[in-house]
Amino acid sequence: MMRLRILPALLLAIPGFAAEQAPASTGSLLQVSLGLVVVLALMAGAAWILKRIGLAGTSTNSVVKVIGGVSVGNRERVIVVEVADQWIVVGVAPGRVNALSSMPRQEISPLPDIAPAATNFAAWLKQTIEKRNGNQH
Repeated sequence: MMRLRILPALLLAIPGFAAEQAPASTGSLLQVSLGLVVVLALMAGAAWILKRIGLAGTSTNSVVKVIGGVSVGNRERVIVVEVADQWIVVGVAPGRVNALSSMPRQEISPLPDIAPAATNFAAWLKQTIEKRNGNQH
C-alpha cells in the first residue's frame, strides 16, 4: 500500500514529467477516434472494391474447376472437380484428399422446376389454416 503512494511522488519528482502528462481533452479524443473510423472505413471500402472487380480471391484461369460438392460429415466433403474434360470425384477430409472416382465430362442438367411443389405447399397451408379457423369447405 505504501509503494503505491511513493510511485506517483517519484514520477512527479522527475523534471518535465508533470508538464508532459496533461489530461487529454475531449476534442483530441474525438479527433483520434474519428481518424480511426475513417482509416477502417477506407480499408473496408478498398477490400470491397477489390472483391467486386475480382482482383481478390481465386483466378479464373485455373485448370481445375469445382463443379459441385456435398458435406458428408462435420469436416468431410465429397467434391466433383473438372480437369481437362474429365470429372474427378474427390473426398476431402482434414489433412487428406483422396480421388474416389473419375468419369468423362457430363452436361449439367438444369435444376428441376420448384414451382409445382411451392403451389402444392401453398394449397396445403391454406387448407390447414382454414381447418384451424373452422372454415372448412
